[in-house]
Amino acid sequence: MLSYPMPAKFLPMTAYEVRRLGWNELDVILISGDAYVDHPSYGAAVIGRVLEADGFKVGIIAQPDFKNAQAFKRLGRPRLFFGITAGNMDSMVANYTAHKRRRMTDDYSPGGMPDLRPDHAAVVYANRAREAFKDVPIVLGGIEASLRRFAHYDWWRDEVKRSILLDGRANILVYGMGETQIIDIAHRIAAGKPLSGIPGTALITKSLDNEQSVVEIPSYEDVRADPDRFNEAFVTILENQDPFRGAVIAQKHANRYVIQYPPALPVEGTQLDKIYELPYARAWHPSYDKEGGVPGFETVRYSITSHRGCPGSCSFCGLSLHQGRIVGSRSESSIIREAAALSKRHDFHGIIHDIGGPTANLYGASCKKWEQSGTCTKRHCLTPSPCKHLDPGFQKSRSLYRKLLALPGIKHVFIESGFRHDLLVDERSRAYLEVVCKQHVSGRMKVAPEHSVPHVLKLMNKADFFVYEKFSNLYRSMSKRLGKEQFLVNYFISAHPGCDLEDTLALALQLKELGIHPEQIQDFIPLPMTLSGAMYYTEKNPFTGDKLHVAKTFRERKMHRALIQYKNPKNTPLVREALKLLKKEYLIPQFMPGKR
Repeated sequence: MLSYPMPAKFLPMTAYEVRRLGWNELDVILISGDAYVDHPSYGAAVIGRVLEADGFKVGIIAQPDFKNAQAFKRLGRPRLFFGITAGNMDSMVANYTAHKRRRMTDDYSPGGMPDLRPDHAAVVYANRAREAFKDVPIVLGGIEASLRRFAHYDWWRDEVKRSILLDGRANILVYGMGETQIIDIAHRIAAGKPLSGIPGTALITKSLDNEQSVVEIPSYEDVRADPDRFNEAFVTILENQDPFRGAVIAQKHANRYVIQYPPALPVEGTQLDKIYELPYARAWHPSYDKEGGVPGFETVRYSITSHRGCPGSCSFCGLSLHQGRIVGSRSESSIIREAAALSKRHDFHGIIHDIGGPTANLYGASCKKWEQSGTCTKRHCLTPSPCKHLDPGFQKSRSLYRKLLALPGIKHVFIESGFRHDLLVDERSRAYLEVVCKQHVSGRMKVAPEHSVPHVLKLMNKADFFVYEKFSNLYRSMSKRLGKEQFLVNYFISAHPGCDLEDTLALALQLKELGIHPEQIQDFIPLPMTLSGAMYYTEKNPFTGDKLHVAKTFRERKMHRALIQYKNPKNTPLVREALKLLKKEYLIPQFMPGKR
């Protein structure tokens, strides 16, 4: 018997809960590296509810004991397949800091407890599930699977690893947002049909004979042995991440091939509305009550997702690779219905903490080309400047915010997601920015200039720093005119590939001149399959072959951070060391007044 009250609105996590629903078996069992939070911000919950809505019986095994296969037998044998995800984050990012130290907490675990998910969780879970039930199909998904579907560089092990499909002994891998793929897979397995040809998936095959048109990239063995071949493969993969023009890609691993079908079309409009309006409990599973719940849920408890996708294509970010460059937005009416339901919860106090997506100010963004032929091949949507054909959707956003504030029980609608400041400097954005500054900033707006040196920003695929300065002045003057004391939270990245100590010193001097003392510094982490990750591993720009400086020792990486945060007294020895290395000791008094 359970020791906690069990509302029927959760997907079952135990055999008792399965029996309580009157089921003899489950069609699909999802295994996740995150605690089970039944909310549309959690991937396993979304996939579970989508399958349920299509008539399948679904259970969840969250954060199972991975030391043996016993925990994977908890819900019995699934009729169709195991669906396995490491969780909302790559497990190595979740488990380790930027200095490869084990994290002391995990926001996606009950009570923030660490060490409840293994390293390379998707592979570990898949192998344990295979041990539990040898012949049950295994479907991999989530961002860890997306970013590791081909041979990839793993920074944490400092090696090129083969596709996660092979290490996980999986039948098929879903990449990107997987709602449409998972339904197709479930029906095909139920009907005994082959799994080949599904957009947004990858699988293993012994031969390419059945594929009509395939682009073969350098093999696992080749990319492991030669960084230039690694970059060759990477460029081909990146150039085929569009649902309209993406090719079938194959990569040989020994005597087998990993074959990837083109990306799935983005889910948008009515289809997206349905996904977000499924009957989520919008709470953590009650079995976590004794630990005080799941900390990560608090950031989304009173927040609403308005859209998916990011046309920004920042070199260091995995989001555009996972969600795609095409923005898919929910309808205004769907978001309003969600907010109205939220306002009726007993624990709601009138404040929606956030409404947004990967970028807050891209709700309703559109481009005619997206609908007809996908994203452009010759230019990015936002860099070096926003494309004139991109409609940022500001009018739709203003209408949405106005209607949300008119709802009974809604006192404030704040936007805590990061803003693309490069979309907020021209005349088209003035009315939108004024509305945001007047009503939707809770004192601080988050923006990400990332750096100030032109060649570093170009490698990052970010706007020039003068664009940030222009926006900063505009934001400051607008807030003052509105009688508001509001600030910017500026995000910067330290030790990005192509950035040496001289570049970071230039950034530090620029920030000093502007009176900016950043609190939010992200020490660069080379994520698999990102452009920046390829730059880090190969020490070259994959598109030009140009050699790049890469800070690979933790000592140098710490000096980069210290220069940016020179005001922190703990950083003084490292700042001094960096300036001596650069033979610029004369700058010590500037950074450390009274010292020589």
